[in-house]
Amino acid sequence: MTMLPGELRSRLRGPLAFPITPFDKDLAVDLDALRANVRALLHDKPAAIVAAGGTGELYSLAPAEHLTVIRAVVEESAGTVPVIAGVGFNTAIGPQLAADAARAGAHGILAFPPYYPQADDEGLLAYYRTLAAATPLGMLIYSRDWFHPSAAMVERLAAIETLIAWKDGQGDVRRLQILMNRVGDRLHWIGGAGDDLVPAYYAAGIRAYTSSVSNVSPRLALALHDYASAGDARLPGVMSELIVPLYALRGRRRGYEVSVMKAMMDMMGLAGGPVRPPLTDVDAETSDALRTLAEKYKAWNRNP
Repeated sequence: MTMLPGELRSRLRGPLAFPITPFDKDLAVDLDALRANVRALLHDKPAAIVAAGGTGELYSLAPAEHLTVIRAVVEESAGTVPVIAGVGFNTAIGPQLAADAARAGAHGILAFPPYYPQADDEGLLAYYRTLAAATPLGMLIYSRDWFHPSAAMVERLAAIETLIAWKDGQGDVRRLQILMNRVGDRLHWIGGAGDDLVPAYYAAGIRAYTSSVSNVSPRLALALHDYASAGDARLPGVMSELIVPLYALRGRRRGYEVSVMKAMMDMMGLAGGPVRPPLTDVDAETSDALRTLAEKYKAWNRNP
């Protein structure tokens, strides 16, 4: 069922889960594994699921694969939570992904930066307008990598009628506060650089964040939101024992943001599988450290 942009915006409070896209040994999309992962994720429902996002290896997917991933997540979630589709690349592929996702039942789109890292503001504005025009669904913009526009540019982008939210992927809370001060509640602000920055984002007044941890513990992802919202004294301990060590492993090598999550899922009885090049699977040293951490996650899942 179609969800109006305003309704989607109202649902974005708490963790937005970013599931991985599982591949088999031949690096083909494993839809049965994806469906099983989504069912596990829904045991402790997030605010939304972002299918084929960064953790879902959007950039490695062909358009036809992208559509099958979105359709599978929509079918498995069965309307219990909104499904947001990652889209991007350029003005030829991006609108196609957005329109196909809408037809598959997605409730919104997450717009990634375009392929060209040196575009000026006029070109970027045209790019995001083109993505938005491809579907009436609500759009979230993902500020990441080289795309870190000025507050004035964000204000111009906020004039796009279906743009409902801004996902920060830079982790620069000082700069994010400047954007928030300039644009205000015209946009819904989402902490998007990682579960490890929940304390900082929530201290700045944000109440939604994108979670990779949802892949291995949707319950913990919800607890981070609850603890940070309430100023719960348990938050520092959970961060130091479970979250910060995980993100330290993710930061060991480029692309490990995905590789580490997939390896950990395999260790916890879920379907992770390999990553597609140019990403690389985790090395033996990281795997050993991750195995120890996975046991701590299993214990927390049993006795939060």
